[in-house]
Amino acid sequence: MEVTLLVEATENAFRILGKAREHAIGVLDTAVQLTAEETRFFEEKRGQLLFTGAQRRKTRFQNFVGTTFILFAFWILLSGKFDAFHLTLGAMCCVLVAYLFHDLLFANVRVGDMRIVVARFIAYIPWLIQQIVLSNFHVAFLVLRRKMPIDPQIIEYKTKLETDISTVALANSITLTPGTITMDIKDGVFYVHALDQKVAEDLNAGEMEDRVAHIFMEADHLYVQDVLDAARIYGSLRV
Repeated sequence: MEVTLLVEATENAFRILGKAREHAIGVLDTAVQLTAEETRFFEEKRGQLLFTGAQRRKTRFQNFVGTTFILFAFWILLSGKFDAFHLTLGAMCCVLVAYLFHDLLFANVRVGDMRIVVARFIAYIPWLIQQIVLSNFHVAFLVLRRKMPIDPQIIEYKTKLETDISTVALANSITLTPGTITMDIKDGVFYVHALDQKVAEDLNAGEMEDRVAHIFMEADHLYVQDVLDAARIYGSLRV
């Protein structure tokens, strides 16, 4: 009787040990699978970080190059000097300023293709020059008339622009146009001195704001061209 009980206890012990062994093997297999998944996750994460870092460095370099060319173009336009000394000095200054402040000009660009912003900014310059010329004629017309029919006024202009660079671009465009001067900007409101009612109405029409917003792809001023440009960029990223 005691021998039978001892054999049964031994069999139960081996059965329990076998189940424990199977359970331990299952736990080890699960741990191995989890480790493999974690390893794959971290490898994918590392690859994404490397890609993101490369993209960020590429974007910074594009910002630097774009800022340098824009500054150098303005240097040539404003200086009027084309000798080797002034061109070399201008290039060195533009490279230094672009290195220090290239993130300012292209800050918060939504789509991410700097070439589009640069191309639109360059296309905006002739339109702005045209407005400056027309405003010069208008101011000359007011001043040369005997009664000088000016109507100075300060207008408040609420802008829908969202970024600092677009706001600065609009403020400078307004100031460069004769007849209007940007006096202050506070909480998205422009305080502009207008020479007469016509220039005030032209500013309130919002064409200049729309063109500046078009350059920097502001959300509240979407154009068909914005959609086409974005579709081309995201299409190339998917490929």
